[in-house]
This record gives sequence, structure tokens and C-alpha cells, in this order.
Amino acid sequence: MTAIDTTQPPPTTPSPTSAGPVGLIRRHPLLSFMVLANLLSWIAWTPYVLSQSGLGILPIQMGQLTGVLPGAYLGPVFSAFLVTLITDGREGVRRWVGRLLRWRVPGRWYVIALLGIPAGMLATGLAFSGGDIHAPSLMALAMYVPLLLIQFVTTGLAEEPGWRDFALPRLQSRFTPLVASMILGPIWALWHFPLFLTEWGGYPDANWTRPVTFVIFCLGFNFVMTWIFNRTGESLPLAILAHVSVNTFASLLWAEMFPSIDENMWMPAMAAAAVVAGGAVLLLTRGRLGYPAPAQQ
Repeated sequence: MTAIDTTQPPPTTPSPTSAGPVGLIRRHPLLSFMVLANLLSWIAWTPYVLSQSGLGILPIQMGQLTGVLPGAYLGPVFSAFLVTLITDGREGVRRWVGRLLRWRVPGRWYVIALLGIPAGMLATGLAFSGGDIHAPSLMALAMYVPLLLIQFVTTGLAEEPGWRDFALPRLQSRFTPLVASMILGPIWALWHFPLFLTEWGGYPDANWTRPVTFVIFCLGFNFVMTWIFNRTGESLPLAILAHVSVNTFASLLWAEMFPSIDENMWMPAMAAAAVVAGGAVLLLTRGRLGYPAPAQQ
């Protein structure tokens, strides 16, 4: 008869908290969010990419609103909610939503988000046009605030609860603010890439420089976004306003005010401005980007 070795523990089965997709998400929440945010958006954008507004494979026509919005909401915001619920429970979801309600910040940050960023874009346009500037139409001026509010809901609320509200605090708890921003910036840019195969990205007329300069823009402007988010006490509304200020000025006023700038040059211009602004913020904050310094022991 063979003796039974009682010194070895019996085999164990993985606990429900460590096994399967849920366990994987709990062990790797950041990686899970980044994969889900991109994958879910790209799947939802597939009909738009294949439609007559993109590669022209499917016999359907889709506008930017119906083509982009489902994937935008299904990606960053839904992924952030799902991963937060799985890893931190309802209390974590309350903290995540709570940053969306942080409107009470000093007024200068509203000035920076709503006026300072358009002023920087205005200076960029003047530099790239050689001073050739035209007054925008009254219709464009009248539409500015309504479009800003629409962008707040369609673009800001679709993206920023994921990138800034979920990912950035977790990245900054593990890395320096500089490294965290350098990780998040390319991922933020990569998420947009399928859209460059649609009319959103100027396809098929835009050349290869547009996605390349878009990555540079995201890298530079992400430093500004990190700085605003940190200095406002992680106020998501201010991060959203900074984001949509760029989109609104670019989509509504840029072409009217600077018609002499070639269509394929507007993204390099924005990239150059973002690099200058991001570099300035890095220098002025010595790389801290508004993140609180460690407490002295």
C-alpha cells in the first residue's frame, strides 16, 4: 500500500474573484480598460468604416454623428464604468461619477479652458497664415456656444470619463505625472485611428501626415489636459471643456478665419501649437503637471 503524503496541501481551484474574465480585470484594471476601450469602439465603428462614408464596401451612407457616437460611448466611458464596477464596486463608481460633478473650481480655470485655449489656436492660425486672418461669420459666432454644449455631451462625456477620470488617476498613482501622460497620450491617439479611414479623418483625400501629426497633437495636448485635471482637483467638467474648446474652434471657426491655410496643414499647425503648449506646461511645473508633491515625512 502506498502511503498518502499528508504534508502537501490539497489542490485548490481558483476563487471566483481570481478566475475568468472578471478575475483578469481585477488583476489588471488599467490594461483591461485600455483593451476594452479600443476594442469596443473599433467594433462599433466597423459599419462606419466600411460604409460609403469610409472605405465604400457597404452600400450604406452614415453621417459622423451616427457613425462615431455609438463607438465613442461604447468604448472609453462604458469600459471605465465596467472596470470600475468590477474592481471597486459601487463605492468606486460613486467616486468615478463624483469627479464629473466637480464644477466648483476657481474661475481662472474656466477662462483658461474656454478662452485661453481658443486664444492659443488663434495665435497658431496667425503664425501659420502669415497674419492673414478673416472675421468669422455671424452665423459661426452664434453657433459657437450651442456647438460647444453639443460637443460637451457627444465628445467630452464619451471620452473623458475614461481617459482622464479612470485612467489618469490610476496611472499617476503608479508613475510620475510625466510618464503617466506619455503613456496615456499615444493610447488616446491610437483609439481614433480607425476613424482616419472615414470622412472624419478626411479619407480618401487626406495624406499620411494627418494621423502622424494627430499623434503628435495628442502627445502635446495631453500634458495640458493632465495639468488642468490635476490643478482643478480632478475636475472632469474642466477637462471636458478644455477638450471640446479645441474641437469647437477647429470645426467652426478655423476654416473661416484662416482660409489661406491649406486643409492638409491645419493638423500640423495644431500639433505644433500642442507641442509648444505642452512643453511650456512641463517647464513651468517642472514636470509635475499640477500633481501634488509627496508629503514630507
